[in-house]
Amino acid sequence: MTKTRLEAFSDGVIAILITIMILELKIPHGATWSALTPILPSFLSYVLSYIYLGIYWTNHHHMIHATERVSGSVLWANLHLLFWLSLVPFTTAWMGENHNAPLPTAVYGAVLVLAAIAYTILQTRIIAVQGPHSKLALAVGSDRKGKISIVLYLIAIPAAFVHQLISDALYVTVALIWLVPDRRIEERYSSHAS
Repeated sequence: MTKTRLEAFSDGVIAILITIMILELKIPHGATWSALTPILPSFLSYVLSYIYLGIYWTNHHHMIHATERVSGSVLWANLHLLFWLSLVPFTTAWMGENHNAPLPTAVYGAVLVLAAIAYTILQTRIIAVQGPHSKLALAVGSDRKGKISIVLYLIAIPAAFVHQLISDALYVTVALIWLVPDRRIEERYSSHAS
């Protein structure tokens, strides 16, 4: 399988996940600003998850762009990542519907940490196929951002039972860390093109 096919499949799955999330938002009953109040938690959960899926989509694109070939293990690692991302609409709806109650907020974090681990596994498998001196390996380096993200998720999960706003703040923090696409790969490509 070519990397183009892997990327196209992944793009399609992520697009469907975003579509599912928007379909979960309920239409307000009324035409006033106050009619939006009951759906505000669901809307904010949707916005956060939309940003997360966008982050995964852009960084996945950059990672696959730096990939020269794929193997069976890369395909399975990619499916593993897509599995965890496919749970984002469910946990988003559950968290929003229950106004960020502790258990749904913690489960949301569990899905995020498992997706982050799956992304790391995919990255590791691609580097194993490409070699330790590949563009991706050199660009990723020690992957400090990825490790920090996983630690923050692991703190956020039990913090949901102390107060869910702590978890929400940590989820937003990780999103802000990753909001800009991974420039390490872009910079590596720029330096090799010169």
